[in-house]
Amino acid sequence: MERCLVFLKPDAIAKRVVGQSIDRLEQLPGVRFARVEFRMLSRELLRSHYAHVVDKPFYPDMEEFLLSTPVLLLVLEGPSGTVQRVRDLLGPTDSAKAAPGTIRVDFGSREIVSRNIAHASDSPETAEREIALFFDK
Repeated sequence: MERCLVFLKPDAIAKRVVGQSIDRLEQLPGVRFARVEFRMLSRELLRSHYAHVVDKPFYPDMEEFLLSTPVLLLVLEGPSGTVQRVRDLLGPTDSAKAAPGTIRVDFGSREIVSRNIAHASDSPETAEREIALFFDK
């Protein structure tokens, strides 16, 4: 069983596309929602999660954006390849480069890369680390 962390960001909530995004994720064959939680993230959690970019010029704006409203945290699980299938459905991080029919091209911003509707783990190993970071055992 492979797991993937997804969180729907404040822009998904503001644009009222949470339900549509969930509907699309539910259509992935063999994938189920193992955990769902709607909550505010903390500055400390975000800095741990985004430690690899916390020193980049775009980070302060992205952090404030992610702290602006609660987010919807999802743990999806399914057969081998689930992480990649989730990422394929979302499309690339930059919504302007996403293919037609992906969640990010349909709902994300083409002007601000961090306003891309969702985060998804980039590998099964990253997913396990992120799930442990975002959820208590």
